[in-house]
Amino acid sequence: METANQLSKRFKAVILDGKIVAFTNYKDLLSDINWRQATHKISSLNTIAALTFHINYYIEGVNHFFENGSLEIRDKFSFDAPPISSQEDWDVLRHRLFDNAQTFANYVENFSNEQLAATFVKAAYGTYRSNIETMIEHCYYHLGQVSLIKKMVLESDVA
Repeated sequence: METANQLSKRFKAVILDGKIVAFTNYKDLLSDINWRQATHKISSLNTIAALTFHINYYIEGVNHFFENGSLEIRDKFSFDAPPISSQEDWDVLRHRLFDNAQTFANYVENFSNEQLAATFVKAAYGTYRSNIETMIEHCYYHLGQVSLIKKMVLESDVA
């Protein structure tokens, strides 16, 4: 069974510093994308900015739960991103994701085995451990999308 430290490392790997599973992470993948590329729409796909917002929305929402015991995020709002209309807007969103990811990892790292086995919000949501694992899987799922969309955006020569 994974310890909190191992779960924290797995989470940080997908967002901040890993290269083993997908040979990249959000921080590396988003580092050379400008705001025009991040907001460039390819057909009916989500934009890179929308997916970045989406991932951050859940991380930030669970951090809020860890801090206050209140889970206020709702799936229906997870793509309600504010417009990105400048490089500054894009930089703020990316840094918010990275800061929230580090905060999330710090919380997870400090959980006891009892806390990991405890009910997360309510029984229907499973345990803390299962929700942390789901967060990691959710991040990897969208990392693959961001990676493919980035290739398409760069091929479309958006400056």
